[in-house]
Amino acid sequence: MTRTDFPIDPLLPQIRASLADHPRLVLEAPPGAGKTTQVPPALLDAPWLAGRKIVMLEPRRVAARAAAHFMARQRGEDVGGTVGYRIRFENRVSAQTRIEVVTEGILTRMLQDDPMLESVGALLFDEFHERHLSADLGLALALDVQAGLREDLRIVVMSATLDGERLAVFLDAPRLSSAGRSYPVSISHFAARRDEAPEHQTRRAVEHALAQHPGDVLVFLPGQREIARVDSLLASSADADVLTLHGELPVEAQTRVLQPDPEGRRRVVLATNVAESSVTLPGVRVVIDSGLAREPRYDPNSGFARLDVVNIAQASADQRAGRAGRVAEGWTYRLWPESQRLEPQRRPELAQVELAGLALELAAWGDADLRFVDAPPPGALAAARELLHRLGALDGGSITPLGRRMLALGTHPRLAAMLLAPKDAREQALACDLAALIEARDPLRSRSDSVAERWQALAAFRAGRVAPDASRSSLAALEQAAKQWRRRLRLDAAPPPDAPSHQLGDVLLHAFPDRIARQHPSDAYRYQLANGRSVKLFDDSTLYGERWIVVSELRDEARDARVLRAAPLDEARLREDFPQRFVTEDRVVWDTNTRGIAAMRETRFDRIVIESKPLAKPDPARYADALVDAVRQLGLRALPWTPSQRQWRDRVRCLRAWMPELDGLPDLSDAALLDSLDEWLKPALTGKTRLDALDEQAFGEALKSITPWALRQKIDALAPMRIVVPSGMERGIEYAYDDEADAPIAPVLAVKLQELFGLADTPRIADGRVPLTLHLLSPGGKPLQITQDLKGFWDRTYPEVKKEMKGRYPKHPWPDDPWSATATHRAKPRVR
Repeated sequence: MTRTDFPIDPLLPQIRASLADHPRLVLEAPPGAGKTTQVPPALLDAPWLAGRKIVMLEPRRVAARAAAHFMARQRGEDVGGTVGYRIRFENRVSAQTRIEVVTEGILTRMLQDDPMLESVGALLFDEFHERHLSADLGLALALDVQAGLREDLRIVVMSATLDGERLAVFLDAPRLSSAGRSYPVSISHFAARRDEAPEHQTRRAVEHALAQHPGDVLVFLPGQREIARVDSLLASSADADVLTLHGELPVEAQTRVLQPDPEGRRRVVLATNVAESSVTLPGVRVVIDSGLAREPRYDPNSGFARLDVVNIAQASADQRAGRAGRVAEGWTYRLWPESQRLEPQRRPELAQVELAGLALELAAWGDADLRFVDAPPPGALAAARELLHRLGALDGGSITPLGRRMLALGTHPRLAAMLLAPKDAREQALACDLAALIEARDPLRSRSDSVAERWQALAAFRAGRVAPDASRSSLAALEQAAKQWRRRLRLDAAPPPDAPSHQLGDVLLHAFPDRIARQHPSDAYRYQLANGRSVKLFDDSTLYGERWIVVSELRDEARDARVLRAAPLDEARLREDFPQRFVTEDRVVWDTNTRGIAAMRETRFDRIVIESKPLAKPDPARYADALVDAVRQLGLRALPWTPSQRQWRDRVRCLRAWMPELDGLPDLSDAALLDSLDEWLKPALTGKTRLDALDEQAFGEALKSITPWALRQKIDALAPMRIVVPSGMERGIEYAYDDEADAPIAPVLAVKLQELFGLADTPRIADGRVPLTLHLLSPGGKPLQITQDLKGFWDRTYPEVKKEMKGRYPKHPWPDDPWSATATHRAKPRVR
């Protein structure tokens, strides 16, 4: 293959020099610059590499194959020689391989199996801007290895559209930028007609492009479903060869798309965002961009993940448009309104997907404190760890032997748990089939919610029959995936020709232990899940009447999630496989409906109540727990607060803000009090059977019990309830705390003006740090002035107040000189 010049070529010496001096590098290069295929070979002879391998991560299988083939052809070799690749279920490397292109999960396995990476000298993270979870985890692990074990390991992060400055700061790394090879691209918005379906708008745009411009047309669509719709519309109207490109395409079909048409015909390529980077489509002059992508989204409150069609980021839109300017002047048509604004950068996958796989990797690594470019969301990570406990992969915070076996399978922990659970070969083969079904496109065109129907369609396909509502190509892909799983498990047994539907559920429940569900006793369409949520069948469900089911797919809705896919299961098998999750216990709980205590003996599977009977004589000691739960549900307002107790709380909260150095002051915010109810409130509730049996005195003592006795004396001294004014009387100070601003409000001293005669300066508390806000009152108790500057009041304002008030209150003193007058709380004595 003749060597072609690439825009990145002039930068290659700088890249080599930078890596000779520094172990990390951020490399920015636009599409077409050649970073993917030119940087790895340029580093092969670097002295610091010392004959070791370069491992380059690609986010997609299509790109990994294409990059490896291109580099091998440049060297006049076959793939598997100096250049090879490893992707899921496919390995083209040998003992001679020096450049290994892998998909992201492969690197994680390499690091977990051998953290020293003794045979590897450099890790290259290509197209990092796509922010796949595996790339973020791989980089975090690599940085940990570099910091603790391999200072000589080189790490290069490469991207076409990336916030390079931020990443360079994070990595403490030099940043290099390459020019690209691009021609001008004219960008316009192709408006939809009124009530026009997206696929029809896309067809019109393709026909317009073919009629108005030369070259091939690349169409970006969110997924295979949309590709199929547009493909069917173009079959009869497009004056070109219509091809598809997505991650599930067979290798031969991918190769065809990535090569020019042998007969020189024009091509229309319908692609997902797999064509956005790392692969080059020859001859493309026109890009038609839907502006959409199908990406996973995760709701930590429900625990359900779903694939959503979402708007792409502006960086992706720019990169897609750039595809039209690779070989000559090009044109891009965007199918969204020109007024629509996109987010600047793609959000990291880590922030919006289910994190069970990540949590298991971190447990296996033994350090959850890795440096991530963006930290995993705590809520999603906590939900993931809860799931791993249910799957048996974690015990406390540590990975179990089962968890390590699950990790070795390199798939989602749910599927790994299911694949490892069966005890006999028949069920193992069924588990392989179910793993393929869960991961793949739905082979049925109907809306059936039955897992069994899908497996039966696969079994029929093996017997040479295709069900009327099934897709032959989808079933063929399923059969291939199931074979790969059997090969991976070294399973020689063939899948059974038939299986009762409950047996499928008996296997599937090991993947979805949180979604095991029992029929509601009063509503045959509603089920309670083991995780406590409710789900509902559709009215035409094939699962109607099943007492127990396991749900593999849900659609989250406001009240009850909808069952999209499930299988019945055998309760006896459930008891056999999970005996520890069936419990019978006495419960004393707060009943929100009756606002009282309910005592019952419950038999449960996780959070599913199977049987509940009233308890005649519950243990009195358990009432306190129930009453504490009542406060958690009702809030702190359910407690018998008095003004004095509210003031105590506000005094402590204010002092924490005013004097942060004062050790031992408790946090009395709502959140802190609710979190610690068992420590301070539960002792006061012991022996009580009703919440209103807690009197004000007992509650006040409980509230103050959080604070040590010696510290209470300091609180009284630093934030006193009352203060002696010059009249000799004690007057109360009012404290308040602003929850919204999370800050103290200035304390208030309301006092009659005559009681402060002779006082020059505003009184202060908190060791003199905080002035009181004085509400100076008339003899009738009405406010005359609010101030924190008493001296200024006497100097400037008092003469006017005296003039106005002297006639209204003649029996009270209004001296000309308040500085030397005697303070008093009384009227002037009568003259006899």
